[in-house]
Amino acid sequence: MFSLIRSSSVHGVEGKRISVEVDISSGLPQVNVVGLPDPAVRESVERVRAAIKNSGFVFPLDRITVNLAPADLRKEGTAFDLAFAAGVLTASGQIDGKPFEDVMLIGELSLNGQLRPVPGVLSMVEEAKLSGIRKVLLPIANVKEAEWIAGMELYALTHLNELRDRRNWEHLRWDTGNDRPATDDEDLLSFIPSCGDYSDVIGQAQAKRALLIAAAGRHNVLFSGPPGTGKTMMIRRLPGILPPLAEEEALEVTKIYSAAGKLSTDAQGLIRIPPFRSPHHTISAGGLVGGGSVPKPGEVTLAHRGVLYLDEFPEFSRQVLEVLRQPLEDGIVTIARSKAVFHFPAELMLAVSYNPCPCGYAGHETNDKRCTCTDKTIARYRSRLSGPLLDRIDIQLEVPRPLEATCNDTHEDKLTSAQMRELVLAARTRAQQRNKEQGIHPNRRLTGIPLRRSILLRRDAAGLLDHALDALGISMRTHDRIVRLSRTIADVCGCEQIEAEHVAEAIQYRGLNY
Repeated sequence: MFSLIRSSSVHGVEGKRISVEVDISSGLPQVNVVGLPDPAVRESVERVRAAIKNSGFVFPLDRITVNLAPADLRKEGTAFDLAFAAGVLTASGQIDGKPFEDVMLIGELSLNGQLRPVPGVLSMVEEAKLSGIRKVLLPIANVKEAEWIAGMELYALTHLNELRDRRNWEHLRWDTGNDRPATDDEDLLSFIPSCGDYSDVIGQAQAKRALLIAAAGRHNVLFSGPPGTGKTMMIRRLPGILPPLAEEEALEVTKIYSAAGKLSTDAQGLIRIPPFRSPHHTISAGGLVGGGSVPKPGEVTLAHRGVLYLDEFPEFSRQVLEVLRQPLEDGIVTIARSKAVFHFPAELMLAVSYNPCPCGYAGHETNDKRCTCTDKTIARYRSRLSGPLLDRIDIQLEVPRPLEATCNDTHEDKLTSAQMRELVLAARTRAQQRNKEQGIHPNRRLTGIPLRRSILLRRDAAGLLDHALDALGISMRTHDRIVRLSRTIADVCGCEQIEAEHVAEAIQYRGLNY
């Protein structure tokens, strides 16, 4: 006897439809699982055997072959357990197989037949919808996550024996109409993450202005300076001035956290707050960009649509830092394995901070604090920061001592995080409206002709930019980044055209390069 059950797995962060084919024939009792299964999938044989027996069914003492198609795609995880068990039961005639023709089954089985939650359900249910499947049977612990995909019929299972009679499924159907979380954009805009307020920061007007511009244009930012200047404190307040994620962006981020197994089963809705990730400097390259035999998302992907903060930047190994170059340029991480190529989204803001030397006081000495590092030590310390990597950071600013900064009592000093977020939102709205008029996708990185169409440089601003290109010897990548930064500064200032002062401000933020 043969049966076909539809299931799904996660490939990278996207769902992939998997067909679980079960064939039962006469022969010595054995179970073979084929189709590139990983150890967790192979071990499902014993879980399914025990679950079937403990649910009042009979596990056939025949030759059982289970094929996971497509056979050239590596399968991992425990999400196939329910489909595997249903395939065995339908192929052996213990339950009717017809009800499963238009249904996707997802879930892990315990030995007593109970259903356990699995990661990546959001991506799997979305794949079911894209494949034309509208009915999904899944663990009750995953159903709140699955209901974020609209237009699906969800059946929440707690035990394997609930598959016995389809007439009993109706009481398992989840009411997605009443329980689907509502999104109130006004409430989201008024909500500020508990990361502190910029009104608490005394002085440091230029640094706060730089963070405002970075948030408005999603620019990478670097702070350098001696200990105690507030570099870390200011960057950690960055989530407080970022607008909430749009619906499409929120779905992207939530899918990533679901696939990584980092989404709480108690979550009440899509992740609407931009993520903020701050890994320790001992992280490996695989932990940063993703890795493993079947790659999982790394920190750069977990920071998608948000901020990746690397404190004590030169303390990270150079090998780890260099893997950031491709994600920062392309907005995507590509990991190749022998059986497949995985793509992970990585549209993020990179924020870094570091001291000028290991002791922290080179170039910032006082009577009480003297630099104790040798020239060789400082050179080795800074050698971890390669030119190509620094070239990808739009805003590079030296943060002075607080006593020097407090002398600059400007308007930016008095802004709260809520006020700064309003300025960020206004600047992004201007940019999105301009891109919409020119037919440019709102999240697209502007380069080439679209960039030149959107910049609207005044003649004096263009002259200043050309002079900087010759005098400072900047690369063409830096030239384009200065143009994009100037465009953001103009949007923050509410100007339609880029003035010379906007270009001058953008150039000064690249001062550490020259």
